[in-house]
Amino acid sequence: MQIGVEISRALENKRIFVIDSDEITRAAIQFMLHDENETHEIATVAEAIAKSAGRKVDLIVLGSAVVREHGAGVFDEIAREIPQTRVLLVAECTDDVRDCRLFGTAGVLAKPLTVESVRRAVNTVLGRDPGFSPLRIL
Repeated sequence: MQIGVEISRALENKRIFVIDSDEITRAAIQFMLHDENETHEIATVAEAIAKSAGRKVDLIVLGSAVVREHGAGVFDEIAREIPQTRVLLVAECTDDVRDCRLFGTAGVLAKPLTVESVRRAVNTVLGRDPGFSPLRIL
C-alpha cells in the first residue's frame, strides 16, 4: 500500500540502505521508505559494503546501535567503501546526536520515528525538499 507517495519520487528511484542491528527498527524504516525509494534493510556494515559493489548508494540510514557497537570508525569505513553516499543517523538520544554530528552525518533522525518524520528527513538529505533543514529534524 502506498501512503502519500509523490509519483515523481517513486519514479526517481533512489537507492537507500537501512543498516541497523535492531531488526524491528530496520524493518519499520524500510517499510516507511520503500514506496518512494529502492530501500534495502541490512543488518551489518560489512553486508552493506558487499551489496553495494558496482551500485550507487544514494543514502545510508544508520542506526546508532551500529555506531555504539563498532565505534566512530564505522563512518570512515562507509566513506571509504561506499563513496559518494550520505549518512542519516537514527538516534536514540541526544548523546548520539552530539557524538555523530562530528563525523559528517548528513542529518540526524531522532526516535520516536513516524512515517512523516522519516520521509521528510530522507527527502531533505536527498535534496528533494529545499525548504527543510536536517538540523531541525530533532
